[in-house]
Amino acid sequence: MARASTVSAPTVGRLAEETGQRDGEAPDWPLIAAVVALTLVGLVFVFSSSFAVGEQLFGNPRFFAMRQLTGAGIGAAGFLFFALVDYRRLRRLSPLIMGVATLMLLAVLIPGVGVEQNGAQRWIQLGSAPPIQPSELAKLAIVIYIAAWLTSRGDAIRHVTLGVLPFAAIVGFIGFLIMAEPDLGTAVTITLVAGGMFFIAGAALKHILVMGLSGSLVLFGIIGVFGYGLDRFTQFISAESNPEAGGFQILQLLVALGSGGLTGVGLGESRQKFFYVPSAHTDGVFAIIGEEVGFLGAGLVLLLFGFLIYRGLRVAMKAPDQFGTLLALGVVIWFATQAFFNIGGVTRTIPLTGIPLPFISFGSSALVATLAGAGVLVSVSRYSIERDETKEKPGGPRLRDYAVQVRERFEQSDETPSPGEVHAFQEDSS
Repeated sequence: MARASTVSAPTVGRLAEETGQRDGEAPDWPLIAAVVALTLVGLVFVFSSSFAVGEQLFGNPRFFAMRQLTGAGIGAAGFLFFALVDYRRLRRLSPLIMGVATLMLLAVLIPGVGVEQNGAQRWIQLGSAPPIQPSELAKLAIVIYIAAWLTSRGDAIRHVTLGVLPFAAIVGFIGFLIMAEPDLGTAVTITLVAGGMFFIAGAALKHILVMGLSGSLVLFGIIGVFGYGLDRFTQFISAESNPEAGGFQILQLLVALGSGGLTGVGLGESRQKFFYVPSAHTDGVFAIIGEEVGFLGAGLVLLLFGFLIYRGLRVAMKAPDQFGTLLALGVVIWFATQAFFNIGGVTRTIPLTGIPLPFISFGSSALVATLAGAGVLVSVSRYSIERDETKEKPGGPRLRDYAVQVRERFEQSDETPSPGEVHAFQEDSS
């Protein structure tokens, strides 16, 4: 009988190598390149689209650009932290992360703590530092927490009392706190991201449909009873009927986007950013991109987003466990949903939602959160399974469990695995 001691690292490493699993090795460099490129595009166009309003409001044309650069610096630190830390540690920390995010969302609603701007109380001001928007940081927190929660529940998520109701309570509570600010766009985004993860984890389709219908009824009820968001929907339908008031922003966004033609009027040469397009550096930054660098430049930004989403899906498919798969897919759904809402609003495909374009729109908290989320994706990519065919869909039985048991056995033993045991490890881990 073998002694109970720890096997040497080469033995465990050889088992991992035989199954094709990379243990904390090279990250997904193309994914990193896409993140860096989008962040640089954002820094350039935040400055280009904001210097006029920065001069008018603060007497400093670089005011918003410097704020964004600060956010990029903090976000880069967050990106490196999450990219270098083993993502599996986040599963144990998920309750703490979600707890901190919830406390920050509650703090926003406390008079004297939360800061109100333009009729919404969404920020916390700490001294002279840039204001913090907890709802942006909550997006990353909810992705991490829901991924861990779904993984721990397993097949129980298909049961109403064990899965559906607790899930709805968690997401509904966070959505309620964000709606109280109010921030309808962010609440809808978080709900869609969590719902997508719930579906991918193996939830019953009928439960997804019921929750989707219930959520839609609640949304329309909020719009109908409180009137919140109703004006944006009305402007979307009939902007031309009121071009100097309600429809002004939508029409000016389209003018800016169309003015660029194929190659644009030139970097920094936008005319619409001079107080024609409201929030040109936030909600409308994609329109300014279209105006200054044209259809080709805007198309390149779309390709970068498409490439980022593609690489993120690859990371999710190659993740070595269900938690990694759900975590990566949650981040991908988050980025894709926000990009769709923002660009769809600018192009008048859907009503304007006020949701920032990831990595590009002005907003320090949003940039920090998205860069940290990208770091989580990179971390998962460092522990990927090389063969696609070894991956099973989340939520179902995993034959890899036996492989984990074999590894644990050799970690507690001096034995060297026999060729037959290595073969069994390979077969059962696939």
